[in-house]
Amino acid sequence: MATPALELTVDGPDGPREIRVSNPDKVYFSALPEGTGRKIDLVEYYRSVGPAIVRALYDRPCVLKRHPEGAEGEAIYQKRVPPKHPEWLTTATVSFPSGRTAEELRVTELAAVLWAANLGTLDFHPWPSRWPDVEHPDELRIDLDPMPGVTWQQVQQVAHAAHELLDGLGLPSWVKTSGSKGLHVYVRLLPGSTFLECRRAVLALGRELELQHPNLCTAAWWREQRGQRVFIDYNRMARDQTIASAYSVRARPDATVSTPLRWEEVDDARITDFTILTVPQRFAEIGDPWEGMDDAAVSLEPLLELMARHERDHGWTDAPFPPQFPKMPGEPKRVQPSRARS
Repeated sequence: MATPALELTVDGPDGPREIRVSNPDKVYFSALPEGTGRKIDLVEYYRSVGPAIVRALYDRPCVLKRHPEGAEGEAIYQKRVPPKHPEWLTTATVSFPSGRTAEELRVTELAAVLWAANLGTLDFHPWPSRWPDVEHPDELRIDLDPMPGVTWQQVQQVAHAAHELLDGLGLPSWVKTSGSKGLHVYVRLLPGSTFLECRRAVLALGRELELQHPNLCTAAWWREQRGQRVFIDYNRMARDQTIASAYSVRARPDATVSTPLRWEEVDDARITDFTILTVPQRFAEIGDPWEGMDDAAVSLEPLLELMARHERDHGWTDAPFPPQFPKMPGEPKRVQPSRARS
């Protein structure tokens, strides 16, 4: 039976906002202790890390990954803000290859996050670019995705290798747990880079890491070529591709959170250390490890130079795009190597 709605008051830029939380006692996370995995606990979690989640999402068009039946229920990827929404909510108009457009949520205040959480939003999937210049990313995202059989220690090793490589190129980097299986490494960018350039930059990084650590990681797109290694998913930087933001809750019964770390924390960190029950206290004690990211923006040029060196020294050009993309200039045949041979 549904429980009566609650009304929360949240400060906004021009006065208080009233956020309605419907059915607040509905269980969203079955593996948490009774009374801690409810819808209201999700909303209160986001309120507790308010400055950090707003900073992670600020001015970015955002896809909402909703689970209105709880973490183990069906996922709804919602790109368009519902027609009926608070008048103070801000949006961003984005376009797709089909020519269609969407008004996506653009977070500028905590009330927008709590409004989305009331809709059952667990994960926020923001673009790597900000309104109004949505076609030029300011965030390079490196997704370290472990293939079956890969240990957590291997993921940690690849993260450190990426950190070392980026440092050597003069690019400060930032790390977080994915909240699911892997780690994410970010680089804040100066304005002006295109999605194609950013994707090529991550591809170059992945290939260089594979050269240096061939038994540990790979940038191979085809699963049959990856083996038991960590995949550097360069296509996460293709246009219209997103990943869960920092401080997003993941759709797991134990309510894990994609949590920013200090680099020196990586060796001791575990995905399950960070949940809606533990992250608020951590945030209260140490703040946001990513707070200084916006002051550390750099040029993409060192990675583009690395891509050019790979082309010159190894003859490597581009790599396959995701299947929903049209054939792209310079892209090799989009066919599995085993099928191409046959």
